[in-house]
Amino acid sequence: MGFIEILEYNFIEIAGYSLNLAKLLTAIFILLGAKVLIRVIHRAFLKRFFYRKGIDIGRQFAIYTFIKYILYTGALLWSLSMIGIHLSVLWAGAAALLVGIGLGLQQTFNDLVSGIILLIEGTVDVGDVIIVDGLVGTVKSIGIRTSKVDTRDEISIIIPNSKLVVDNVVNLSHNKNPTRFIIKVGVAYASDVKLVTSLLLQAAKDNKAVLSNPPPRVQFKDFGNSSLDFELLFFSNEFLGIEFIKSEIRYKITELFRKNNVEIPFPQRDLWLRNADAFSKKQPDE
Repeated sequence: MGFIEILEYNFIEIAGYSLNLAKLLTAIFILLGAKVLIRVIHRAFLKRFFYRKGIDIGRQFAIYTFIKYILYTGALLWSLSMIGIHLSVLWAGAAALLVGIGLGLQQTFNDLVSGIILLIEGTVDVGDVIIVDGLVGTVKSIGIRTSKVDTRDEISIIIPNSKLVVDNVVNLSHNKNPTRFIIKVGVAYASDVKLVTSLLLQAAKDNKAVLSNPPPRVQFKDFGNSSLDFELLFFSNEFLGIEFIKSEIRYKITELFRKNNVEIPFPQRDLWLRNADAFSKKQPDE
């Protein structure tokens, strides 16, 4: 048996369908060719286009991923047709399948569509710092169904794309202006409020991560149950490390308060007894 005969030999024949080595190799070459084509397009064309247009890293990833999915989908459909699987049969089977499990795949389809929306609109890009479900993290990758976010604790979280599209997501990277942060402090009622204000401002100004413009400010917020309540307001460009910056400022506040005899009160309760004199006169055996 010659080489051509081996390639054309049908090793699968079922109900009029046949598959030989030549068709299978052609399908494999199409998929490999699509992979090579994607790399060539990225290196020879997209990188130059991105550099010339000054497109940011997040948008570069979105455009590249979108093109990659389109080419891979086209190559897959073409390879299926080369091995004799007609698309009309696939569509008919898919329609029957979707009728049966459509409800079960509803969330999956929602995530897929949301992934396409993210790649096109770019509301969330790779490298953005976001807040989702109370967690602060950096977007590491955006897939067609899920996205990967690394938190400040270096924990990777896989988030469905629908959550990034439908839910309220705070994208700190889209904010071109500095962000304001708050530190709450309570002092004893006997404290000098002007001294407290100056010490709080000094603690903020001594920290390098705190911006001088806009300058930090102090608000005398309220008369609390056991303290005078203040808020230190300051601006910073730091997002991921802001909790450590707040911690450094609190250390400084504690140091300055102790040096200047400013007391930070703790919760306490006063107990009042009715007829206290009569109660104290009672004998122990009574």
